[in-house]
Amino acid sequence: MRILSFNANGLRSAARKDFFDWFAAQDIDVMCVQETKAQEHQLDDAVFRPDGYRAWFKDASSKKGYSGVAIYSRREPDEVRTQLGWAPFDDEGRYIEARFGNLSVVSFYIPSGSSGELRQGFKEEVMAWLKPILDGWLASGRDYVLCGDWNIVRSRSDIKNWTGNQKNSGCLPHERAWLSSLIADDCHDGLIVPPVHGWRDGFRVAKPDDIEYSWWSQRGAARANNVGWRIDYQLVTPALAARITSATIFPEPKFSDHAPCLVEYAR
Repeated sequence: MRILSFNANGLRSAARKDFFDWFAAQDIDVMCVQETKAQEHQLDDAVFRPDGYRAWFKDASSKKGYSGVAIYSRREPDEVRTQLGWAPFDDEGRYIEARFGNLSVVSFYIPSGSSGELRQGFKEEVMAWLKPILDGWLASGRDYVLCGDWNIVRSRSDIKNWTGNQKNSGCLPHERAWLSSLIADDCHDGLIVPPVHGWRDGFRVAKPDDIEYSWWSQRGAARANNVGWRIDYQLVTPALAARITSATIFPEPKFSDHAPCLVEYAR
C-alpha cells in the first residue's frame, strides 16, 4: 500500500507543472493533498481526475482560493468525513478523512503561524483542541494514517538552520514539544519524555537517522542550497508502523515549495 502526501501550494499550479503526469507513474493507492487553493468546481477538468482514481475535496468556505484538502484513491472509501466539529478549523478546509474498513487515511493541513501573532495564536488554539481528538483516535482501535503539512519541525535533524529559527513559528520549543508529545520514538530534541504508547512518524520509522527536507522557502536560493525544513509527515498508529517498508521524499521534480512524501506499507 503506497500512500502519498503532497502540499500542492495550489493544485492548479502543480498541474501546470505536470504533477499529475508524475503522479500517474508512481503506483499510488491513496494520495492526500493539502493547499488545493481552489473550489471543487474549479477542478473538474480531466487533468484533476486521473484515470483509475476518485477524488474527494474539502474546500475552504471562509476564504475562497485558500487552504483546502483532498484525497485521491483507487478504492472507493466506505465513508468520507470533512468535519471535526469546530467551525474555525473546519471552515478553512483543513481536514478530510477517508475510511476503508478499519483503516482511516486523513489529509491534514495544520495552520502556519508565520504571518504574525494572530495566526500563531490560532495555530496554538488548533494544537490544544486537536490533541484530545488525536488521543481518541490513537485509543480507538482503528488504524490511522495522518498525512499532511503540520507546519512544525521535530528536531535539529528536520531543519537546516536550527539555531537561527528558534524564535520562528514552526520551530518554537513549545510547538516541537507538542508534536513530540504525540509520537513514541527517540527522534526528538529532548524537550519532553515521549509517550510509551503514541503515534509513529512514518519517515523516521523507515529512516531514523536520515536528514531530508520537505519544504523550502521561496526566498533566496533556499531550495538550490537545500536550506529546508521537514514539516510534512505521515503519523501512523503502531500496528501500521510495523508494516512500513520504505519512505521517500521527492525534492525533484519541483511541483510546489513542498515535496511529495511517500510511505509504503506491507499489505
